[in-house]
Amino acid sequence: MYELINKINGPDDVKKFTLEELDALAVEIREALFNRLTKIGGHFGPNFGMVEAEIAMHYVFNSPIDQFVFDVSHQSYPHKILTGRKAGYIDDSRFSEDSGYTNPEESEHDLFNIGHTSTSIALATGLAKARDLKGEQRNVIAVIGDGSLSGGEAMEALNVAGSELNSNFIIVVNDNEMAIAETHGGFYKNLAELRKTNGKAANNLFKAFGLDYLYLENGNDIPALIETFRKVKDIDHPIVVHIHTVKGLGYAPAETHKEEWHWCVPFDRETGLPTVSFGDGEDYTSITADYIMQKAKKDKDFLVITPAMPGSGGLSAPMREELGRQYVDVGIAEEQAVAMASGAAKNGAKPLVVTNTTFIQRTYDQISQDVCINNTAVTILLNYNSFAGLTDVTHLGIFGIAAFSNIPNLVILAPTCKSEYLNMLDWSLDQKEHPVMILLPGNEVTDRKTDTDYSEIGKFKVEQQGEKVAILALGDFYQKGESLAAAVKESLGFTPTLINPRFASALDTELLDKLVENHRLVVTLEDGILDGGFGQKIASYYSTSAVKVKNYGLEKKFYDRYDPEKLLEQLGMTTEAMVHDIQNYL
Repeated sequence: MYELINKINGPDDVKKFTLEELDALAVEIREALFNRLTKIGGHFGPNFGMVEAEIAMHYVFNSPIDQFVFDVSHQSYPHKILTGRKAGYIDDSRFSEDSGYTNPEESEHDLFNIGHTSTSIALATGLAKARDLKGEQRNVIAVIGDGSLSGGEAMEALNVAGSELNSNFIIVVNDNEMAIAETHGGFYKNLAELRKTNGKAANNLFKAFGLDYLYLENGNDIPALIETFRKVKDIDHPIVVHIHTVKGLGYAPAETHKEEWHWCVPFDRETGLPTVSFGDGEDYTSITADYIMQKAKKDKDFLVITPAMPGSGGLSAPMREELGRQYVDVGIAEEQAVAMASGAAKNGAKPLVVTNTTFIQRTYDQISQDVCINNTAVTILLNYNSFAGLTDVTHLGIFGIAAFSNIPNLVILAPTCKSEYLNMLDWSLDQKEHPVMILLPGNEVTDRKTDTDYSEIGKFKVEQQGEKVAILALGDFYQKGESLAAAVKESLGFTPTLINPRFASALDTELLDKLVENHRLVVTLEDGILDGGFGQKIASYYSTSAVKVKNYGLEKKFYDRYDPEKLLEQLGMTTEAMVHDIQNYL
């Protein structure tokens, strides 16, 4: 099945094939992609659409002497197969060897760990500048999708590349007319015009930046790609090679339903249906989507803003269409989303920004400057906050509390169950006093009666009154706190106090002072890193008291592709281990 792939141990082997063999190689690569993706999932559409282009790039250029930078890495799987990592695709027992993103630890053909969008051109400008300073001769090639071009970093990099570089620099724009979902932004009209005119339109975004330009209509034609890349190899100035490809090419469902097949879980190739089940119960993403649709119908001031991640809030294409003017996708432009929300709030709207925690990191300045200094009533809803959510090093959600909880005026809410989550959303969207960040729960959906008013900022909730030990279990880790409290009662013979902090950004000093009266130990549990986090604030507050504090959470570390349950064991955060710690502290 993999006759040609098995002959490849590096890019030099690709150059030995005939054009006919290269076409056959493309078929084999897609079979290898099917083998991996049907069994463990991953980014489907971007990789299937770039098979031919990456074959041609390695046929013409000489990696690692010539340097490739793949934006976001969603399209890097064929590149990995061609650079000695075929086993991660054709050998089921070796899937774990491949990260799914470019990774220098895997290969000299990968220069960076990349999992966020809009970075490749900027990184590549640095490579080119260093090359020129050292007097080296090599091609520097930045590969970027049309969706990623809407990111501010990409725009800034185009501006620099077209004005400050006067040497070899090649930008390959993979235009498949899609981001994750549909593209949003004014310059996509220009890309459409360029496609319609076969690259000859007088209005040319790239030329406006000072870049040379070359267009290829059929970006899945290997001979045409080879000819095009040969034209620009060793060029002495910056140029954009704009190729038009088909996202998901080679699998009819992916070609037809491009958004749904951007990324996939394990699936049956014949039917396209998932082969894994996530249960029939509720999940917080679906709960969020239902809430958004109901809120929009009841409140015409309500506005949803997403930065190219409608899936973070469970918003399907029909839902987005139904929302109409109450929904805007700004494209891959998180900074714009947050600043736009601040402006909308200033003018009386009720904006809700929805994305993943790993992507909101880009907007620290906008949250601090545009929102919090101005104290606008923006609600930021973040998905995938949990250590058990996204585990690739580029997508971790464990830094959010530490990163944002120290910004003045920002209220960070950590709901622990369905009712509390929905009540927090209602309160946040209707109040006008504070910017609010809500951490969407990532554990199983549970429910109990909760408060509806959160205007007393920093007020913790005592869920179980006890003695000796107080357990402060924040957000996602509240259920772990419940289990720990029950285990302490059973094993140590007393009932501890169980507290739901609710607020990750403020302390209930009145309650903390009261705990001193009949508690010897305060235990904190948080789904995030300890350094700069919630627990450390508790420990600092008690630093001059007789009360001991034990913080449980994650290390300040870039974890990568870990098993969440094993990680808890390593950190001593199993219920059994924590009970043992408590016994020793007492």
